Amino acid sequence: MIDKRVKNAAAAIEGIKDGMTLMLGGFGLCGIPENSINALVESDVKDLTCISNNAGVDDFGLGLLLHKRQIKKMISSYVGENAEFERQMLSGELDVELTPQGTLAEKCRAAQAGIPAFYTPAGFGTEVAQGKEVKEFKGKPHILEHAYEADYSIVKAWKGDHAGNLIFKGSARNFNHPMAGAGKITIAEVEELVAPGELDPNQIHIPGIMIQRIFQGEKFEKRIEQRTVRKKDN
Repeated sequence: MIDKRVKNAAAAIEGIKDGMTLMLGGFGLCGIPENSINALVESDVKDLTCISNNAGVDDFGLGLLLHKRQIKKMISSYVGENAEFERQMLSGELDVELTPQGTLAEKCRAAQAGIPAFYTPAGFGTEVAQGKEVKEFKGKPHILEHAYEADYSIVKAWKGDHAGNLIFKGSARNFNHPMAGAGKITIAEVEELVAPGELDPNQIHIPGIMIQRIFQGEKFEKRIEQRTVRKKDN
């Protein structure tokens, strides 16, 4: 067994340089690798291209990297919760590539599985299809989408062991699952790091072969972007 533990987030992100492309798991604020993101903020690395469902909020998640102008380009499917993101995009300071959510997930999964490209009907007839090859399948036009190429994937899991085997919990499976193993190097931060043999093999979602570095995060916030509650009955 290869012990893939590193001591903390700062050690996990070693090797990430200016201009690199990163995949970051999470959906909104759910299941984001927040300790790794905080380490990137402290590292001052810049000109990053970030592939992520969204860019967090102004004071949390990728929003922190945006505030320090460390992100050059965002590839996302949803951008509705971050005022600074909106400002930078509209002012032309930030390059933004919007991608249909299913296509975003599949481009990650394709990279994870070693599939170079695939056809999808999503986005045909829109700006998403501009410049892309189109073929018909069963009379329906499909556009050719290429798998992402990323230098690092950074994911967050509930539990992991020293060999990098991961278990996700609840909604945090989201983009963390297809991004694990999709980059040249995958970093996993976990809420609980255990010794080999302690995880139930039947419960493991991602095998350790997909992971190169793993560490236990110091703290995890459980933020909710929009809280909706039922009104009290009169």
